[in-house]
This record gives sequence, C-alpha cells and structure tokens, in this order.
Amino acid sequence: MSIAEERVEILFELAKQQATAGEFDRSREYVRLARRISERNRCGLPREFKRYTCKQCDVALRPGLNARVRLNSGRVVVRCDCGATQRYPYK
Repeated sequence: MSIAEERVEILFELAKQQATAGEFDRSREYVRLARRISERNRCGLPREFKRYTCKQCDVALRPGLNARVRLNSGRVVVRCDCGATQRYPYK
C-alpha cells in the first residue's frame, strides 16, 4: 500500500467523522482532498470511498443523517440530501 492510498483512507475516516458531527463543509474538504491525491498519484479509490461519498456535492454519506438508503428490485438506491442518486446492484 502506497503513502497516497494510506492518506486517502485517513482522509475518508476524517470525512466520515465530520459528517457524523454535522460539519458537512469540513467533510467536503476532506473528500475533495482525498480525490485530488488519488488523481495525482494515479491510484484508485477504494470501493467503500466511492459508495459512501456523493459524486455531486463531495460529502461523506451517513445513512439516516444526510442520505436515504432504500432497496429496490435488486438494487441499493442511495439518495443524498443534495438530490444526487446512486444505484448499486445486489444479489
């Protein structure tokens, strides 16, 4: 694991903590910084990071706090407070 990947994981943990505390602006900054680090170092983002961050407003998603999670005909539907919707299949 490279230093960049470790830093992305640390920033994602910080973003989740700040989103839980209600500090969505700080969470947004951590997510943006993590994305920038992964782009510059050409390392991919972990699946958990992709699924629990909003691609539109860059905030860490916390189900029940700033995101709705629903199951719908073989899909998990996650809707952020900003209105962005993400769908993932499940078996």
